[in-house]
Formats: sequence, structure tokens, C-alpha cells
Amino acid sequence: MTLASMTGFAHSEGHKDGVAWHWELRSVNGRGLELRFRLPSGFDPLEIALKEAGAKLLKRGNVTANLNIKRDEVSRMAPDVAVLDQMLALATALAARIPGSAPPRAEALLALPGVLRANQAEPEALSPALLAEVRAGFDAALRGLADARLAEGARLGVIMRTQIDEVTALTAMAALDAADQPAAQQSRMMATVAGLLAEQPALPAERIAQEVAILAAKSDVREELDRLSAHLGAAHALLAEGENIGRRFEFLLQEFNREVNTLCSKSASVALTATGLKLKATLEQLREQVANVE
Repeated sequence: MTLASMTGFAHSEGHKDGVAWHWELRSVNGRGLELRFRLPSGFDPLEIALKEAGAKLLKRGNVTANLNIKRDEVSRMAPDVAVLDQMLALATALAARIPGSAPPRAEALLALPGVLRANQAEPEALSPALLAEVRAGFDAALRGLADARLAEGARLGVIMRTQIDEVTALTAMAALDAADQPAAQQSRMMATVAGLLAEQPALPAERIAQEVAILAAKSDVREELDRLSAHLGAAHALLAEGENIGRRFEFLLQEFNREVNTLCSKSASVALTATGLKLKATLEQLREQVANVE
């Protein structure tokens, strides 16, 4: 089974050409697939290819992909020209005052405090090798996200199966509760007929039969129970299929709720109404889980 959730997290990191990169991917529920990228300057050309890769592996969910870049600190030593000129003038003047002294040496001048200073190197252009490495890192994080969504989907599958089993048991209980409906409705019918005869003693037999038929039709829930059983079969089939079933399962739950609402409206007993309300509560719990399914 390949049931997948729409929620998940994954990351990857690496280092290339003096640049450390870190991908962070997060996924939450969504009606369709939406991929958002936050890329540092210079990495924008990758976005189209990255979106295509994401769309091939994921079908639904709002996915945010963040790329963080940190360059190695590379410093270069350079002389402070003003300080160097000042030191050279002082050293030359001092050497002139000392008979036989050698002229100032360059290494000695550069070793003097304040002559050399560290300048931060300008960032180099992004190399094709670095871009390829970052792209490979995204692919790794994307696979990790897909695996995380599958793992969460497996947990959802266990919960959903339990809830579907509960709906099955409640549907069977509703069938038992509905078995008493004819007797309950017969009592109501007789009371209604008695009321009609009291108002109009000469009421035609056809009118009485019509009223009884209407009340009987209103209390018959066999069609709703049959449809619930068919929907349960469809639910098990979707779970067995697993892949990309979220939207279809949402539509199926709408059909479930429609039948249960009708069942409750036709109920002529407290027991059947109570079972119908339990069905509605369980279906709502199932809907909350299905909302996470890809």
C-alpha cells in the first residue's frame, strides 16, 4: 500500500567550492500541489527544474523549500598604503642617521603592526559544479520528504481502517435498530388513522391507505443501509489502492454523510437515532484523518 500523508519534513546539507548549503523542506495539507521556494541570490535559475522534480514525486500538499547558503570566510592580507609609506619614511630616515646601516627591508616593514590588514574576499561566481551539488541535495531532501509522508500515511492507514471498521459495526447496529421501525411506525400509523377518522368518520379507505403508505415509505431505511454498505466497500477499495486517493475519499465521505443524515431523519426510534448520531461522529473523525491524505 502506498497511502501517503500530505504532512512531512526533510532536510539535507553539503559543502562544495567553499560554500556550505542546507535544504529544509516542509509539507502541510493543501487542496492541490503548491511548491514555494526561498532561494538565495544566484540560485534562482534552479527553481523551474526543482518544481518539475517536486511535481513528479508529490501530488498534493503545500510544500515550502528553503535553501540556506553560508560561504567559507576567506580573507586576504593587503598593506595599508598610508601606514606603509609612513613606516618606510621613518625607517629610511633612521637608516640615514646611522652610518653603515642597511636600507629598510620589505619583510621587516610588512611585519610592523598595522601595516598589513585582512580584507574579505569578494564572493566568487557560482560554479556549475556547485549548482549541480545543490540540485542533488534538493533531490535527496525531496526523497526524504516523500518517505516521511509515506511513513505518516502508514500510520493514518491504521487509524482509518479502525474507524471504517467502527462505521461497519455501527451500520450493522443501525440495521438491527431499524428492524423495529415497522412496529413503531404501525403504532404511529394507527394513531394517525384514528385521528383522521375522528375528524372525518366518512374518510375514504383510499385516503387512509394513502396516508399509511406515505408513513411507511418515510420510515423505510433499507435503501440508506444498502448504500452505506456499498460506500464501505468503496472505502476499503480506496485504502487498498492507496496512491493519491485523498480527494476521492473526501467525496466518498460526503456520500456517507448524506445517507446517515437521511437515516436519522427517517428514524422512528431513539435507538436508531442514537446509532445514527454515533455514525456521524465517527465519520467526522474519519474525515479529519482523510484531510491529511495525499
